[in-house]
Amino acid sequence: MMTGRQNIHATAIVIGTTGLVFIGPSGAGKSSTAHACLVDAERRGLFARLIADDQVFVRAVNQSLLAERPETIAGQMEMRGSGIVAVPSLSRVVLHAAVEVNRLASLERLPAENARIELLPGHFLPLVRLAREMPEPLVVLSHLIPFRGLSEPRCGPNPGQTAI
Repeated sequence: MMTGRQNIHATAIVIGTTGLVFIGPSGAGKSSTAHACLVDAERRGLFARLIADDQVFVRAVNQSLLAERPETIAGQMEMRGSGIVAVPSLSRVVLHAAVEVNRLASLERLPAENARIELLPGHFLPLVRLAREMPEPLVVLSHLIPFRGLSEPRCGPNPGQTAI
C-alpha cells in the first residue's frame, strides 16, 4: 500500500544499498555532511549516489519509506557559500536510517539508544545524531548504522562482516 508523498527539507543518499536521509535545521550541514559521505564512499570504491538535496519527496510503500528526488534538481547539491555542484544520482531509494546533523554544541553528549524519528505519520526510521564538525562522517556512521550491500571487507575484530 502506498501513501501520498510529502516534501521534506533534507538530503537523501544511498551507500551500498543503504538509504540515508540527512535532516536538521537550515544551515546545519546536511548537504556538506552527505557530500562528505558520498566522496569518502567513492574513494573507497563503494557504490554511492545522491538521491536529492534540499527537497526530498518521502512516501510510504508498504512498511518502507521511499525517498525520491524532484526531477528539476536531479544530480545537484548545494554547497553553502560555494554554489551548486553536480554529483552522480539516482531517482529513488528505500530509506533505512535518518541522520540528524547539527552543530556539536547543539547535540546531547550521549543521546538515547535506539532513537527513532517519525518521518511520516506511523512510519519511523532509526535516528542517528551527528555533529557537522565530524571529520570523517562516513566512518562514524559505519559504527552506528548497519550498512547493506557493501563489498569491501571489514578491517578489525569482526572479519567477514561488511563495513566501511
